[in-house]
Amino acid sequence: MATQTQTLTIAPSAPIPDIALNNEPITISPSPAPVPQDASPAVSSMSKRDITLLLTPLCLSVLLSSLDLTILTPSIPSIVSDFASPQGYIWIGSSFILAHTASTPIWGAVSDIFGRKPIMLLSQAIFFFASLLCALAENMHSLIIGRAWQGVGASGMGMMVNVIICDSFSMRDRGLYLAVTSGVWALGSAIGPVIGGVMSTRLSWRWCFWINLPIGFIVFLTILIFLPLPSPPKTPILTGLKALDWSGSLLIIGGALMILLALDFGNVVLAWSSPTVINLLVFGILTLILFFFNEWKLAPNPIFPARLFPNLSTIAAYGVFAFNSFVFIGLAYYLPLYSQSVLGANALVSGVHLVPLIVSCSLSAAFAGVTIQKTGRYLPVMYAAQVFLMLGVGLFVSLDFEERENLGKLFGYEILAGVGVGMNIEGPILAAQAAASELDTAAVIGAMGFARSMATAVSVVVGGVIFQNGMDGRNGELVQTLGEELAKRFGGGEAAGSIEWIALLDREHQQVVRAAYFESLRMVWIMYVAFAGFATLLTLLVRGRKLNEEHKAVVLGVERGRRTQQQPQVEMEFVTEARSAEGRASEIRQRNVGDCH
Repeated sequence: MATQTQTLTIAPSAPIPDIALNNEPITISPSPAPVPQDASPAVSSMSKRDITLLLTPLCLSVLLSSLDLTILTPSIPSIVSDFASPQGYIWIGSSFILAHTASTPIWGAVSDIFGRKPIMLLSQAIFFFASLLCALAENMHSLIIGRAWQGVGASGMGMMVNVIICDSFSMRDRGLYLAVTSGVWALGSAIGPVIGGVMSTRLSWRWCFWINLPIGFIVFLTILIFLPLPSPPKTPILTGLKALDWSGSLLIIGGALMILLALDFGNVVLAWSSPTVINLLVFGILTLILFFFNEWKLAPNPIFPARLFPNLSTIAAYGVFAFNSFVFIGLAYYLPLYSQSVLGANALVSGVHLVPLIVSCSLSAAFAGVTIQKTGRYLPVMYAAQVFLMLGVGLFVSLDFEERENLGKLFGYEILAGVGVGMNIEGPILAAQAAASELDTAAVIGAMGFARSMATAVSVVVGGVIFQNGMDGRNGELVQTLGEELAKRFGGGEAAGSIEWIALLDREHQQVVRAAYFESLRMVWIMYVAFAGFATLLTLLVRGRKLNEEHKAVVLGVERGRRTQQQPQVEMEFVTEARSAEGRASEIRQRNVGDCH
Protein backbone atom coordinates (compact mmCIF):
# COMPACT_ATOMS: atom_id res chain seq x y z
CA MET A 1 0.00 0.00 0.00
CA ALA A 2 1.41 3.37 -0.97
CA THR A 3 1.62 6.09 1.69
CA GLN A 4 0.30 9.55 1.05
CA THR A 5 2.64 12.47 1.88
CA GLN A 6 0.83 14.92 4.19
CA THR A 7 1.48 17.26 7.12
CA LEU A 8 -0.97 16.96 9.98
CA THR A 9 -1.93 20.05 11.96
CA ILE A 10 -3.17 19.20 15.44
CA ALA A 11 -5.26 21.62 17.50
CA PRO A 12 -6.22 20.89 21.10
CA SER A 13 -9.54 19.08 21.53
CA ALA A 14 -9.59 18.28 17.81
CA PRO A 15 -9.92 14.61 16.71
CA ILE A 16 -6.94 12.95 15.00
CA PRO A 17 -7.77 12.17 11.36
CA ASP A 18 -7.51 8.48 10.54
CA ILE A 19 -5.14 8.88 7.63
CA ALA A 20 -1.78 7.41 6.81
CA LEU A 21 1.28 9.43 7.86
CA ASN A 22 4.95 9.44 7.02
CA ASN A 23 7.75 10.97 9.12
CA GLU A 24 7.05 14.61 8.18
CA PRO A 25 7.13 17.09 11.12
CA ILE A 26 3.91 17.79 12.95
CA THR A 27 2.84 21.41 13.38
CA ILE A 28 0.94 22.03 16.60
CA SER A 29 -1.23 25.16 16.51
CA PRO A 30 -3.18 26.33 19.54
CA SER A 31 -6.69 27.53 19.08
CA PRO A 32 -6.76 31.31 19.12
CA ALA A 33 -7.45 32.69 22.56
CA PRO A 34 -10.64 34.70 22.86
CA VAL A 35 -10.18 38.42 23.28
CA PRO A 36 -11.24 39.54 26.76
CA GLN A 37 -14.40 41.59 26.70
CA ASP A 38 -13.02 44.25 29.01
CA ALA A 39 -9.75 44.67 27.16
CA SER A 40 -8.91 48.16 26.08
CA PRO A 41 -9.07 48.69 22.34
CA ALA A 42 -5.86 48.69 20.38
CA VAL A 43 -4.57 52.16 19.75
CA SER A 44 -1.49 51.42 17.71
CA SER A 45 -3.03 53.27 14.74
CA MET A 46 -3.46 56.52 16.62
CA SER A 47 -3.71 59.74 14.65
CA LYS A 48 -1.01 62.38 14.95
CA ARG A 49 -3.45 64.53 16.90
CA ASP A 50 -4.11 61.76 19.42
CA ILE A 51 -0.40 61.01 19.75
CA THR A 52 0.26 64.70 20.43
CA LEU A 53 -2.54 64.84 23.00
CA LEU A 54 -1.13 61.70 24.61
CA LEU A 55 2.54 62.68 24.69
CA THR A 56 2.26 66.36 25.68
CA PRO A 57 0.85 65.91 29.21
CA LEU A 58 2.91 62.76 29.71
CA CYS A 59 6.15 64.56 28.84
CA LEU A 60 5.24 67.48 31.10
CA SER A 61 4.54 65.02 33.92
CA VAL A 62 7.91 63.36 33.43
CA LEU A 63 9.59 66.76 33.32
CA LEU A 64 8.05 67.80 36.64
CA SER A 65 8.91 64.55 38.42
CA SER A 66 12.48 64.42 37.11
CA LEU A 67 13.14 68.11 37.76
CA ASP A 68 12.42 67.68 41.44
CA LEU A 69 14.98 64.91 41.65
CA THR A 70 17.86 67.38 41.22
CA ILE A 71 16.45 70.92 41.18
CA LEU A 72 17.41 71.57 44.80
CA THR A 73 21.03 70.43 44.39
CA PRO A 74 22.54 73.93 43.93
CA SER A 75 20.09 75.46 46.41
CA ILE A 76 20.84 73.14 49.32
CA PRO A 77 23.60 75.33 50.81
CA SER A 78 21.15 78.26 50.88
CA ILE A 79 18.41 76.13 52.46
CA VAL A 80 20.80 74.78 55.09
CA SER A 81 21.89 78.34 55.86
CA ASP A 82 18.31 79.69 56.08
CA PHE A 83 17.17 76.94 58.44
CA ALA A 84 20.53 76.73 60.30
CA SER A 85 20.47 72.94 59.91
CA PRO A 86 23.70 71.52 58.40
CA GLN A 87 22.55 67.94 59.05
CA GLY A 88 19.56 68.55 56.79
CA TYR A 89 21.83 68.64 53.72
CA ILE A 90 21.47 64.94 52.92
CA TRP A 91 17.85 64.61 54.07
CA ILE A 92 16.53 67.21 51.63
CA GLY A 93 17.42 64.93 48.74
CA SER A 94 17.18 61.61 50.55
CA SER A 95 13.59 62.09 51.78
CA PHE A 96 12.42 62.54 48.18
CA ILE A 97 14.41 59.55 46.95
CA LEU A 98 13.40 57.30 49.86
CA ALA A 99 9.69 57.92 49.31
CA HIS A 100 10.07 57.73 45.53
CA THR A 101 11.84 54.37 45.72
CA ALA A 102 9.56 52.76 48.29
CA SER A 103 6.32 53.71 46.50
CA THR A 104 7.38 52.96 42.90
CA PRO A 105 6.34 49.27 42.75
CA ILE A 106 2.88 49.95 44.18
CA TRP A 107 1.57 52.30 41.46
CA GLY A 108 1.60 49.72 38.68
CA ALA A 109 -0.42 47.19 40.67
CA VAL A 110 -2.96 49.84 41.71
CA SER A 111 -3.39 51.05 38.12
CA ASP A 112 -3.96 47.47 36.92
CA ILE A 113 -7.03 47.35 39.13
CA PHE A 114 -8.44 50.89 39.01
CA GLY A 115 -7.22 52.03 35.58
CA ARG A 116 -4.41 54.25 34.32
CA LYS A 117 -6.10 57.65 34.20
CA PRO A 118 -7.52 57.80 37.77
CA ILE A 119 -4.18 56.76 39.26
CA MET A 120 -2.30 59.24 37.08
CA LEU A 121 -4.56 62.03 38.35
CA LEU A 122 -4.11 60.87 41.95
CA SER A 123 -0.33 61.00 41.69
CA GLN A 124 -0.57 64.46 40.09
CA ALA A 125 -2.68 65.72 42.99
CA ILE A 126 -0.26 64.34 45.60
CA PHE A 127 2.67 66.01 43.85
CA PHE A 128 0.81 69.33 43.59
CA PHE A 129 -0.07 69.59 47.29
CA ALA A 130 3.37 68.33 48.36
CA SER A 131 4.98 71.11 46.28
CA LEU A 132 2.75 73.63 48.02
CA LEU A 133 3.80 72.27 51.42
CA CYS A 134 7.49 72.60 50.49
CA ALA A 135 7.05 76.15 49.20
CA LEU A 136 5.44 77.20 52.49
CA ALA A 137 7.81 75.25 54.77
CA GLU A 138 8.91 77.23 57.82
CA ASN A 139 11.52 74.76 59.09
CA MET A 140 13.63 71.84 57.92
CA HIS A 141 11.22 69.22 59.27
CA SER A 142 8.30 70.59 57.23
CA LEU A 143 10.45 70.73 54.13
CA ILE A 144 11.61 67.12 54.54
CA ILE A 145 8.01 65.90 55.00
CA GLY A 146 6.93 67.81 51.89
CA ARG A 147 9.85 66.40 49.91
CA ALA A 148 8.85 62.88 50.93
CA TRP A 149 5.30 63.38 49.65
CA GLN A 150 6.72 64.90 46.49
CA GLY A 151 8.65 61.68 46.01
CA VAL A 152 5.45 59.64 46.32
CA GLY A 153 3.65 61.77 43.72
CA ALA A 154 6.61 61.92 41.35
CA SER A 155 6.98 58.15 41.55
CA GLY A 156 3.37 57.63 40.45
CA MET A 157 3.66 60.17 37.64
CA GLY A 158 6.80 58.56 36.24
CA MET A 159 5.38 55.05 36.50
CA MET A 160 2.07 55.90 34.85
CA VAL A 161 3.74 57.67 31.93
CA ASN A 162 5.73 54.59 30.96
CA VAL A 163 2.80 52.22 31.52
CA ILE A 164 0.43 54.35 29.41
CA ILE A 165 2.93 54.47 26.54
CA CYS A 166 3.44 50.71 26.66
CA ASP A 167 -0.34 50.21 26.69
CA SER A 168 -0.76 52.49 23.68
CA PHE A 169 1.85 51.23 21.20
CA SER A 170 3.28 47.99 19.87
CA MET A 171 6.53 46.62 21.25
CA ARG A 172 8.46 47.97 18.28
CA ASP A 173 6.85 51.43 18.20
CA ARG A 174 6.93 52.02 21.92
CA GLY A 175 10.73 52.17 21.79
CA LEU A 176 10.50 55.53 20.01
CA TYR A 177 8.00 57.03 22.44
CA LEU A 178 9.77 55.62 25.49
CA ALA A 179 12.88 57.29 24.11
CA VAL A 180 11.02 60.60 23.96
CA THR A 181 9.83 60.43 27.58
CA SER A 182 13.13 58.95 28.75
CA GLY A 183 14.93 61.79 27.04
CA VAL A 184 12.64 64.22 28.84
CA TRP A 185 13.42 62.43 32.12
CA ALA A 186 17.14 62.78 31.46
CA LEU A 187 16.59 66.39 30.44
CA GLY A 188 14.66 67.19 33.61
CA SER A 189 17.15 65.42 35.87
CA ALA A 190 20.05 67.27 34.28
CA ILE A 191 18.55 70.77 33.94
CA GLY A 192 17.17 70.61 37.46
CA PRO A 193 20.38 72.12 38.86
CA VAL A 194 20.31 74.83 36.16
CA ILE A 195 16.79 75.94 37.06
CA GLY A 196 17.51 75.52 40.74
CA GLY A 197 20.60 77.67 40.36
CA VAL A 198 18.62 80.42 38.64
CA MET A 199 15.92 80.33 41.30
CA SER A 200 18.27 80.39 44.27
CA THR A 201 20.55 83.04 42.73
CA ARG A 202 17.94 85.42 41.29
CA LEU A 203 14.89 84.79 43.47
CA SER A 204 14.64 82.28 46.31
CA TRP A 205 14.98 78.52 46.67
CA ARG A 206 11.23 78.43 47.39
CA TRP A 207 10.61 79.14 43.72
CA CYS A 208 11.92 75.63 43.01
CA PHE A 209 8.55 74.53 44.41
CA TRP A 210 6.29 77.42 43.39
CA ILE A 211 7.13 76.72 39.74
CA ASN A 212 5.47 73.29 40.02
CA LEU A 213 2.04 74.69 40.87
CA PRO A 214 0.91 76.41 37.63
CA ILE A 215 2.51 73.75 35.44
CA GLY A 216 1.08 70.94 37.55
CA PHE A 217 -2.42 72.45 37.46
CA ILE A 218 -2.36 72.76 33.66
CA VAL A 219 -1.08 69.19 33.28
CA PHE A 220 -3.81 67.90 35.63
CA LEU A 221 -6.58 69.57 33.60
CA THR A 222 -5.07 68.38 30.30
CA ILE A 223 -4.96 64.78 31.49
CA LEU A 224 -8.47 64.99 32.94
CA ILE A 225 -10.06 66.44 29.80
CA PHE A 226 -7.97 65.49 26.79
CA LEU A 227 -5.84 62.40 27.50
CA PRO A 228 -7.09 59.82 24.93
CA LEU A 229 -7.33 56.72 27.11
CA PRO A 230 -10.04 54.03 27.32
CA SER A 231 -12.59 54.35 30.10
CA PRO A 232 -11.24 52.93 33.38
CA PRO A 233 -12.72 49.67 34.69
CA LYS A 234 -15.68 50.11 37.01
CA THR A 235 -13.96 48.44 39.93
CA PRO A 236 -15.64 49.01 43.32
CA ILE A 237 -13.14 50.64 45.67
CA LEU A 238 -13.43 47.98 48.40
CA THR A 239 -13.17 45.15 45.88
CA GLY A 240 -10.11 46.73 44.33
CA LEU A 241 -8.45 47.35 47.68
CA LYS A 242 -9.01 43.71 48.67
CA ALA A 243 -7.34 42.57 45.44
CA LEU A 244 -4.13 44.52 46.15
CA ASP A 245 -1.04 42.70 47.39
CA TRP A 246 -0.91 44.40 50.80
CA SER A 247 1.61 42.02 52.33
CA GLY A 248 3.98 42.48 49.40
CA SER A 249 3.50 46.25 49.45
CA LEU A 250 4.35 46.52 53.15
CA LEU A 251 7.35 44.22 52.81
CA ILE A 252 8.93 46.02 49.88
CA ILE A 253 8.31 49.47 51.39
CA GLY A 254 9.72 48.37 54.74
CA GLY A 255 12.74 46.61 53.27
CA ALA A 256 13.64 49.46 50.94
CA LEU A 257 13.27 52.08 53.67
CA MET A 258 15.43 50.17 56.15
CA ILE A 259 18.26 49.70 53.66
CA LEU A 260 18.17 53.30 52.47
CA LEU A 261 17.97 54.68 56.01
CA ALA A 262 21.01 52.62 56.94
CA LEU A 263 22.90 54.08 54.00
CA ASP A 264 21.79 57.59 54.96
CA PHE A 265 22.77 57.19 58.62
CA GLY A 266 26.08 55.46 57.94
CA ASN A 267 29.09 57.69 58.63
CA VAL A 268 26.88 60.81 58.68
CA VAL A 269 24.57 60.52 61.69
CA LEU A 270 25.98 57.25 63.06
CA ALA A 271 29.07 55.14 62.52
CA TRP A 272 28.84 52.20 60.12
CA SER A 273 29.62 49.89 63.03
CA SER A 274 26.74 51.21 65.15
CA PRO A 275 23.99 48.70 66.08
CA THR A 276 21.34 50.91 64.47
CA VAL A 277 22.99 50.92 61.05
CA ILE A 278 23.84 47.21 61.17
CA ASN A 279 20.31 46.24 62.26
CA LEU A 280 18.73 48.39 59.55
CA LEU A 281 20.90 46.79 56.87
CA VAL A 282 20.42 43.21 58.07
CA PHE A 283 16.67 43.43 58.63
CA GLY A 284 16.20 45.43 55.43
CA ILE A 285 17.86 42.71 53.36
CA LEU A 286 15.93 39.97 55.19
CA THR A 287 12.67 41.84 54.60
CA LEU A 288 13.34 42.09 50.85
CA ILE A 289 14.14 38.35 50.76
CA LEU A 290 10.84 37.70 52.53
CA PHE A 291 9.14 40.00 50.00
CA PHE A 292 10.33 37.94 47.04
CA PHE A 293 9.34 34.70 48.79
CA ASN A 294 5.88 36.17 49.37
CA GLU A 295 5.62 37.29 45.74
CA TRP A 296 6.72 34.02 44.20
CA LYS A 297 5.06 31.55 46.59
CA LEU A 298 2.21 33.12 48.56
CA ALA A 299 0.65 36.26 47.05
CA PRO A 300 -2.42 35.66 44.80
CA ASN A 301 -1.86 38.96 42.92
CA PRO A 302 1.88 39.62 43.33
CA ILE A 303 3.50 42.97 42.55
CA PHE A 304 6.58 41.25 41.10
CA PRO A 305 5.55 37.74 39.97
CA ALA A 306 8.33 35.21 39.37
CA ARG A 307 7.54 35.13 35.65
CA LEU A 308 9.09 38.62 35.33
CA PHE A 309 12.50 36.99 35.78
CA PRO A 310 12.38 33.93 33.49
CA ASN A 311 16.10 33.74 32.67
CA LEU A 312 19.54 35.26 33.17
CA SER A 313 19.10 37.53 30.14
CA THR A 314 16.09 39.29 31.63
CA ILE A 315 17.73 39.65 35.04
CA ALA A 316 20.76 41.16 33.30
CA ALA A 317 18.50 43.71 31.56
CA TYR A 318 17.22 44.91 34.94
CA GLY A 319 20.82 45.12 36.15
CA VAL A 320 21.96 47.17 33.14
CA PHE A 321 19.11 49.62 33.65
CA ALA A 322 19.86 49.97 37.37
CA PHE A 323 23.62 50.44 37.00
CA ASN A 324 23.28 52.98 34.19
CA SER A 325 20.78 54.94 36.28
CA PHE A 326 23.24 54.71 39.16
CA VAL A 327 25.96 56.31 37.04
CA PHE A 328 23.77 58.99 35.43
CA ILE A 329 22.24 60.33 38.62
CA GLY A 330 25.68 60.35 40.20
CA LEU A 331 27.02 62.58 37.44
CA ALA A 332 23.98 64.88 37.60
CA TYR A 333 24.28 65.13 41.39
CA TYR A 334 28.04 65.51 41.89
CA LEU A 335 29.11 67.50 38.83
CA PRO A 336 27.49 70.67 40.26
CA LEU A 337 29.40 70.03 43.49
CA TYR A 338 32.59 69.74 41.39
CA SER A 339 31.82 73.00 39.58
CA GLN A 340 31.14 74.94 42.77
CA SER A 341 33.88 73.53 45.00
CA VAL A 342 36.73 72.98 42.53
CA LEU A 343 36.02 75.52 39.78
CA GLY A 344 34.54 78.21 42.03
CA ALA A 345 31.31 78.51 40.01
CA ASN A 346 28.12 79.83 41.57
CA ALA A 347 24.89 77.84 41.66
CA LEU A 348 23.71 79.14 38.28
CA VAL A 349 26.97 78.52 36.42
CA SER A 350 27.33 75.06 37.94
CA GLY A 351 23.95 74.21 36.44
CA VAL A 352 25.01 75.55 33.04
CA HIS A 353 28.05 73.28 33.19
CA LEU A 354 25.64 70.33 32.94
CA VAL A 355 24.24 71.41 29.56
CA PRO A 356 26.57 69.12 27.52
CA LEU A 357 25.40 66.13 29.56
CA ILE A 358 21.77 67.19 29.11
CA VAL A 359 21.84 67.73 25.36
CA SER A 360 23.88 64.65 24.51
CA CYS A 361 21.73 62.41 26.69
CA SER A 362 18.44 63.67 25.26
CA LEU A 363 19.52 63.61 21.61
CA SER A 364 21.12 60.18 21.87
CA ALA A 365 17.97 58.79 23.53
CA ALA A 366 15.90 60.02 20.58
CA PHE A 367 18.42 58.59 18.11
CA ALA A 368 18.35 55.22 19.86
CA GLY A 369 14.54 55.18 19.82
CA VAL A 370 14.39 55.85 16.08
CA THR A 371 17.05 53.21 15.41
CA ILE A 372 15.23 50.57 17.45
CA GLN A 373 11.91 51.40 15.78
CA LYS A 374 13.39 51.05 12.29
CA THR A 375 15.45 47.91 12.90
CA GLY A 376 13.34 46.18 15.53
CA ARG A 377 16.56 45.35 17.42
CA TYR A 378 17.87 46.87 20.63
CA LEU A 379 21.03 44.88 21.38
CA PRO A 380 23.43 46.67 18.96
CA VAL A 381 22.33 50.01 20.43
CA MET A 382 23.00 48.74 23.95
CA TYR A 383 26.52 47.60 23.00
CA ALA A 384 27.39 50.96 21.46
CA ALA A 385 25.96 52.81 24.46
CA GLN A 386 28.17 50.99 26.94
CA VAL A 387 31.29 51.85 24.95
CA PHE A 388 30.46 55.56 25.12
CA LEU A 389 29.56 55.36 28.81
CA MET A 390 32.75 53.59 29.85
CA LEU A 391 34.86 56.00 27.83
CA GLY A 392 33.14 59.15 29.09
CA VAL A 393 33.03 58.27 32.79
CA GLY A 394 36.54 56.83 32.68
CA LEU A 395 37.94 60.08 31.33
CA PHE A 396 36.61 62.01 34.35
CA VAL A 397 39.25 60.21 36.40
CA SER A 398 41.98 61.62 34.13
CA LEU A 399 41.10 65.26 34.93
CA ASP A 400 44.09 67.18 36.31
CA PHE A 401 43.73 69.70 39.14
CA GLU A 402 46.30 72.01 37.56
CA GLU A 403 44.24 72.07 34.34
CA ARG A 404 40.87 72.18 36.08
CA GLU A 405 39.84 75.36 34.29
CA ASN A 406 40.04 73.59 30.92
CA LEU A 407 36.28 73.31 30.47
CA GLY A 408 36.67 71.81 26.99
CA LYS A 409 37.82 68.52 28.47
CA LEU A 410 35.08 68.49 31.08
CA PHE A 411 32.35 69.19 28.53
CA GLY A 412 33.74 66.63 26.08
CA TYR A 413 33.71 63.92 28.72
CA GLU A 414 30.16 64.90 29.67
CA ILE A 415 29.06 64.47 26.05
CA LEU A 416 30.55 60.99 25.81
CA ALA A 417 28.95 59.91 29.07
CA GLY A 418 25.62 61.51 28.10
CA VAL A 419 25.53 59.63 24.80
CA GLY A 420 26.20 56.39 26.65
CA VAL A 421 23.40 56.94 29.14
CA GLY A 422 20.88 58.24 26.61
CA MET A 423 21.33 55.42 24.12
CA ASN A 424 20.74 52.79 26.80
CA ILE A 425 17.56 54.07 28.45
CA GLU A 426 14.91 52.14 26.52
CA GLY A 427 16.94 49.08 25.41
CA PRO A 428 16.86 47.26 28.78
CA ILE A 429 13.14 48.04 29.21
CA LEU A 430 12.32 46.52 25.82
CA ALA A 431 14.51 43.50 26.54
CA ALA A 432 12.54 42.77 29.72
CA GLN A 433 9.15 43.42 28.10
CA ALA A 434 9.96 41.23 25.10
CA ALA A 435 10.38 38.28 27.47
CA ALA A 436 7.13 38.98 29.37
CA SER A 437 3.41 38.79 28.70
CA GLU A 438 1.40 41.90 27.80
CA LEU A 439 -0.54 41.31 31.02
CA ASP A 440 2.66 42.06 32.93
CA THR A 441 3.43 45.39 31.25
CA ALA A 442 2.83 47.44 34.40
CA ALA A 443 4.70 44.91 36.54
CA VAL A 444 7.77 45.11 34.28
CA ILE A 445 7.66 48.91 34.33
CA GLY A 446 7.27 48.79 38.10
CA ALA A 447 10.26 46.48 38.48
CA MET A 448 12.36 48.70 36.21
CA GLY A 449 11.22 51.80 38.06
CA PHE A 450 12.07 50.23 41.41
CA ALA A 451 15.50 49.22 40.10
CA ARG A 452 16.14 52.76 38.86
CA SER A 453 14.85 54.41 42.04
CA MET A 454 16.84 52.08 44.28
CA ALA A 455 19.95 52.68 42.18
CA THR A 456 19.35 56.43 42.27
CA ALA A 457 19.03 56.46 46.05
CA VAL A 458 22.04 54.24 46.61
CA SER A 459 24.10 56.24 44.10
CA VAL A 460 23.62 59.55 45.90
CA VAL A 461 24.28 57.98 49.30
CA VAL A 462 27.30 55.89 48.29
CA GLY A 463 28.76 58.80 46.34
CA GLY A 464 28.28 61.00 49.40
CA VAL A 465 29.95 58.47 51.69
CA ILE A 466 32.98 58.15 49.41
CA PHE A 467 33.23 61.93 49.11
CA GLN A 468 32.99 62.41 52.88
CA ASN A 469 35.58 59.72 53.53
CA GLY A 470 37.86 61.46 51.05
CA MET A 471 37.50 64.79 52.83
CA ASP A 472 38.04 63.13 56.22
CA GLY A 473 41.20 61.53 54.85
CA ARG A 474 42.57 65.00 54.10
CA ASN A 475 41.61 66.43 57.46
CA GLY A 476 45.21 66.44 58.69
CA GLU A 477 46.36 68.55 55.76
CA LEU A 478 43.44 70.94 56.20
CA VAL A 479 44.09 71.29 59.94
CA GLN A 480 47.75 72.05 59.27
CA THR A 481 46.83 74.75 56.73
CA LEU A 482 43.62 76.23 58.14
CA GLY A 483 43.69 75.41 61.81
CA GLU A 484 41.46 72.94 63.62
CA GLU A 485 38.41 75.17 64.00
CA LEU A 486 38.19 76.21 60.35
CA ALA A 487 39.12 72.75 59.07
CA LYS A 488 36.00 71.37 60.77
CA ARG A 489 33.95 73.34 58.25
CA PHE A 490 35.38 71.15 55.50
CA GLY A 491 35.19 67.85 57.36
CA GLY A 492 33.40 64.91 55.76
CA GLY A 493 29.90 65.53 57.12
CA GLU A 494 30.06 69.31 56.65
CA ALA A 495 32.02 69.61 53.38
CA ALA A 496 29.15 69.54 50.88
CA GLY A 497 27.27 72.25 52.77
CA SER A 498 30.26 74.53 53.35
CA ILE A 499 31.19 75.47 49.79
CA GLU A 500 30.35 79.14 50.36
CA TRP A 501 33.13 79.33 52.95
CA ILE A 502 35.81 78.66 50.31
CA ALA A 503 35.39 82.13 48.79
CA LEU A 504 36.12 83.70 52.19
CA LEU A 505 39.62 82.20 52.32
CA ASP A 506 42.74 83.79 50.86
CA ARG A 507 43.98 82.44 47.53
CA GLU A 508 46.62 80.11 48.99
CA HIS A 509 44.20 78.48 51.39
CA GLN A 510 41.56 78.24 48.67
CA GLN A 511 43.96 76.16 46.58
CA VAL A 512 44.46 73.68 49.42
CA VAL A 513 40.73 73.31 50.06
CA ARG A 514 39.84 73.03 46.35
CA ALA A 515 42.50 70.36 45.92
CA ALA A 516 40.94 68.38 48.77
CA TYR A 517 37.51 68.58 47.10
CA PHE A 518 39.06 67.63 43.74
CA GLU A 519 40.78 64.50 45.07
CA SER A 520 37.71 63.44 47.05
CA LEU A 521 35.47 63.77 43.98
CA ARG A 522 38.05 61.88 41.92
CA MET A 523 37.42 58.91 44.21
CA VAL A 524 33.71 59.30 43.43
CA TRP A 525 34.41 59.20 39.67
CA ILE A 526 36.44 56.00 40.11
CA MET A 527 33.48 54.38 41.84
CA TYR A 528 31.17 55.34 38.96
CA VAL A 529 33.63 53.89 36.43
CA ALA A 530 33.39 50.58 38.29
CA PHE A 531 29.59 50.57 38.09
CA ALA A 532 29.68 51.48 34.40
CA GLY A 533 31.92 48.44 33.99
CA PHE A 534 29.40 46.24 35.80
CA ALA A 535 26.69 47.46 33.42
CA THR A 536 28.89 46.65 30.43
CA LEU A 537 29.48 43.09 31.64
CA LEU A 538 25.76 42.55 32.21
CA THR A 539 24.98 43.87 28.72
CA LEU A 540 26.90 40.90 27.31
CA LEU A 541 24.38 38.58 29.00
CA VAL A 542 21.29 40.22 27.48
CA ARG A 543 19.73 38.23 24.66
CA GLY A 544 18.52 40.01 21.55
CA ARG A 545 14.94 39.55 20.31
CA LYS A 546 13.15 40.85 17.25
CA LEU A 547 10.52 43.28 18.50
CA ASN A 548 6.91 42.59 17.55
CA GLU A 549 5.00 45.15 15.45
CA GLU A 550 1.62 43.82 16.61
CA HIS A 551 -0.19 45.80 19.29
CA LYS A 552 -2.16 43.78 21.83
CA ALA A 553 -5.06 45.06 23.90
CA VAL A 554 -4.52 45.60 27.61
CA VAL A 555 -6.78 44.07 30.26
CA LEU A 556 -7.55 46.07 33.41
CA GLY A 557 -9.69 45.54 36.50
CA VAL A 558 -9.98 42.81 39.12
CA GLU A 559 -10.69 40.20 36.43
CA ARG A 560 -7.23 40.91 35.01
CA GLY A 561 -5.63 39.36 38.08
CA ARG A 562 -7.61 36.15 37.61
CA ARG A 563 -6.59 35.89 33.98
CA THR A 564 -2.98 36.41 34.96
CA GLN A 565 -3.22 33.56 37.44
CA GLN A 566 -4.96 31.32 34.92
CA GLN A 567 -2.53 32.03 32.10
CA PRO A 568 0.27 29.63 33.18
CA GLN A 569 -2.31 26.91 33.93
CA VAL A 570 -3.98 27.30 30.51
CA GLU A 571 -0.60 27.20 28.77
CA MET A 572 0.39 24.05 30.69
CA GLU A 573 -2.93 22.35 29.86
CA PHE A 574 -2.41 23.16 26.19
CA VAL A 575 1.14 21.79 26.20
CA THR A 576 -0.04 18.59 27.90
CA GLU A 577 -2.91 18.18 25.42
CA ALA A 578 -0.64 18.94 22.47
CA ARG A 579 1.91 16.36 23.62
CA SER A 580 -0.87 13.81 24.02
CA ALA A 581 -2.08 14.60 20.50
CA GLU A 582 1.44 14.23 19.15
CA GLY A 583 1.71 10.86 20.90
CA ARG A 584 -1.51 9.65 19.25
CA ALA A 585 -0.23 10.87 15.91
CA SER A 586 3.01 8.93 16.46
CA GLU A 587 1.04 5.74 17.14
CA ILE A 588 -0.92 6.24 13.90
CA ARG A 589 2.33 6.81 12.01
CA GLN A 590 3.88 3.60 13.37
CA ARG A 591 0.72 1.60 12.64
CA ASN A 592 0.59 2.81 9.05
CA VAL A 593 4.29 2.13 8.54
CA GLY A 594 3.68 -1.42 9.81
CA ASP A 595 0.80 -1.81 7.36
CA CYS A 596 3.14 -0.85 4.54
CA HIS A 597 5.46 -3.72 5.48
